[in-house]
Amino acid sequence: MELTVTGANAITSPHLHVWDWRVSLYLFLGGLSAGLAIMTSILHVRKGGKLAEGEIAAVTAPLYVPLILSIGMFFIFLDLERKLNVFWFYLTVQPLSPMSWGSWGLLVFYPICILYALAMLPDQYRPKLTLPFLINLSERLRAYRLHLAACNFGMGIFIGIYTGVLLSSFVARPLWNSAILPVLFLTSAMSAGAAFMIMIAKEKKVKLFFTKVDIWLILAEMVLLPLFFYGQYTSSGAHRESILPFFTFNHDYFWYGLGLLLLVVILPAAMVLKFLEVQEDHGEELTPVALMKMNLSALLVLLGGLIIRFSFVYAGQLSHLS
Repeated sequence: MELTVTGANAITSPHLHVWDWRVSLYLFLGGLSAGLAIMTSILHVRKGGKLAEGEIAAVTAPLYVPLILSIGMFFIFLDLERKLNVFWFYLTVQPLSPMSWGSWGLLVFYPICILYALAMLPDQYRPKLTLPFLINLSERLRAYRLHLAACNFGMGIFIGIYTGVLLSSFVARPLWNSAILPVLFLTSAMSAGAAFMIMIAKEKKVKLFFTKVDIWLILAEMVLLPLFFYGQYTSSGAHRESILPFFTFNHDYFWYGLGLLLLVVILPAAMVLKFLEVQEDHGEELTPVALMKMNLSALLVLLGGLIIRFSFVYAGQLSHLS
């Protein structure tokens, strides 16, 4: 007796999805930590550091970066079938392997973002470190704030791009094999970082500044997404077929089409809300309604970034060259 499986989803063919929600969350949280690292560096160097004056996010945002990254690393660790194999990454350097670059990049990123957080700690918060050597280290690093900000910014760019390069290097998965994907993931990461900064910031000037930044980043995403699909459509037959899940609303591909539909609604809605926030005359303090609008638009941006990671990870594993 011969059986033919025609379904192309994770239910009928579970082996098709080697990477699941854990990898998707890792890519999202890794991108969020990278974007937040970039935004914290901008916050501290903008106008010679005057933008960060009196802003609690200038203290808390650098602390969130290693925390968010650690949560993302926890999910990728859960995805490993053999947990101890993680140590093999650090016994060799493979210049042509994106995973090797990413593994070593993350190893460098951790101490940089932690040292940066210590360097940016104001004098009044330093005693809360309790440990004398951390207090002394924070004081010493104060003199190298600009250097650490540059390193933090650079590593944020690296990690943000890496999350896209990790997928685009898989030639056998046509949906991922695009030069636009790393740029799209970096832009999405920076947009998510700006949105997160808006949510945790307290000062009106900081919230409005990152709202303006996020408007341009969302606009860039809205340009890059159509360019990505256009590039796939005008490429080989396998690349053209790889985008079908996003434009086919049947029982196999419904969630992918819904994901793209949500992005088409979420990103413009978030940009319009942010544009209205910038144009509105807020007065001395932001009203509760204005704060609600800002947080809502920021949540929409984060949701958009999450949808991009999940839909691309899952849909990419349905694509093949043959």
